[in-house]
Amino acid sequence: MTAPAAASVPPSLGPVDRSPTERMGEDLITRAAAEPRTVVLVVRGDATPLVSGGLVGYPVPEVPDDAEYAFLGRRPDGSAILLAAFPPDREDPVPAEAWGILRTIGGDLPPEDAGLLVTAVALGRWLVDAPYCPACGTRMRVHHAGWARSCPNCGREHFPRTDPAVIVAVTRADDPDLLLLGSNALWGPDRYSCFAGFAEAGESLEDAVVREVREEAGVTVTDLRYRGSQGWPYPRSLMLGFTAVAISADLAEADGEEILEVRWFTRAEIGAALEGRSDLQLPGPASIASRLIRGWYEGAA
Repeated sequence: MTAPAAASVPPSLGPVDRSPTERMGEDLITRAAAEPRTVVLVVRGDATPLVSGGLVGYPVPEVPDDAEYAFLGRRPDGSAILLAAFPPDREDPVPAEAWGILRTIGGDLPPEDAGLLVTAVALGRWLVDAPYCPACGTRMRVHHAGWARSCPNCGREHFPRTDPAVIVAVTRADDPDLLLLGSNALWGPDRYSCFAGFAEAGESLEDAVVREVREEAGVTVTDLRYRGSQGWPYPRSLMLGFTAVAISADLAEADGEEILEVRWFTRAEIGAALEGRSDLQLPGPASIASRLIRGWYEGAA
């Protein structure tokens, strides 16, 4: 893939129009790569190069050809942004001041850049990890500028998978200054977050919230309120955030398998953790879990 060199790009790539209609055209990636102002956002697994702490777009000729490419969209000036996705074990494909992982850096990026990186990581992982047809095992062909694959053997068409998952901040009716959080078995000590899980087949989001909290924390919740959503490529989720109120709050108990400990935290304890004044570790600012916890702390939930 070759193209004229592009001008340098500032740390923020800015707002991007996904241009879904344009993706339906033939050879969009090749045509966009030949445009002199096109830049490439590189991801390696869930990491991306950084310059001055922000995202960086590379001129097309500077990116190796062994990437999985996709079209991410166009900026307001009409210039295109392409995705170049590499496996997580690939040696550095491009020079960079540093590499940042979405979980860590997402909360420090401008909102438009954070959203672009979430899209790039989600799409890039699918392109790298799922090249074969799940029905017949044949290697598939990429089309729609990286947003779909078709099987030349059985004819099936496949798209990046997104699974709905609920995440909930649990409070209690008798004391609004307490918040229930859990510590996952995969985490280290002192790390707590909201309760979350995938919606099961045929299950409503509301039923999923009630089931997940009961399974993980031993309490039944009511007064569910939807608070927003977030695409989250860990592994391929659409996180749907709720708050809920616990019934029989004193019965809260960890399931002992997925969740090792549950605790009611005071508003003061949460505030100290958010300000870095305690050993309590809360979710990173890039996550909707952080948004739910901070919203409760600030009285918005």
